[in-house]
Amino acid sequence: MLAAQTDRVMALGEWEERWQEGRIGFHQLHVHKMLESNIDKVLAGRTGVRFFFPLCGKAIDMKWLADMGHSVVGVEVAEKAIREFFQESNLTYSEEPVPAIPGAKLYKSSERNISLYQCDIYSFSSSIEGQFGAIWDRGSLVAINPRDREKYASLIMSLMAKDCRYLLDTLLYNPELYKGPPFFVPDEQVHSLFGSHYDIELLQSVDALTDRQRAWGLDSLTENVHLITPKSS
Repeated sequence: MLAAQTDRVMALGEWEERWQEGRIGFHQLHVHKMLESNIDKVLAGRTGVRFFFPLCGKAIDMKWLADMGHSVVGVEVAEKAIREFFQESNLTYSEEPVPAIPGAKLYKSSERNISLYQCDIYSFSSSIEGQFGAIWDRGSLVAINPRDREKYASLIMSLMAKDCRYLLDTLLYNPELYKGPPFFVPDEQVHSLFGSHYDIELLQSVDALTDRQRAWGLDSLTENVHLITPKSS
């Protein structure tokens, strides 16, 4: 099944183009239900948690968490997405270069603990912002080029603190019917990418088929959310 999408490649410019043209059907106008219903499992009683949002877009979830007193660091290639996030959240922000990442910019909220880096995700590392106590991965692992998944998983694991709780949203469908993105990520691959060092728990599995996916030619779509936590040694 994975073979159908193995060679599919989206250049960074194509993602920026989608933002410029407003082709962002993946953006949600409300806090994601999978995050909302599993937030207690992610927080596990902790306050002031540092959240990482890979390929954050302009996710409303970031402000929702920051309003609760958590801090948020996101990475996004499209400048338009970052600016729109702050504008639509009614947050003022500052803008500065990132010396460690040539060409990158850092956008920081003045009122909330939100820092968004405009750069290629693979240019980001723990040397920039340290490690995180939580990660919300919705539309990131399913959006990166399928052949880059091992590289992506290595990056994510390097950003996970010892107490990190990583909430991962994946999609199951027949990849013969739709080329992606978002891409098909089977549970077996989640286990092969993270299972050697992390415990993986399937928290929810829901039928997520809507007219939008039917228009892609799909007849079924399952959305799974996994909680990935370091194995207790």
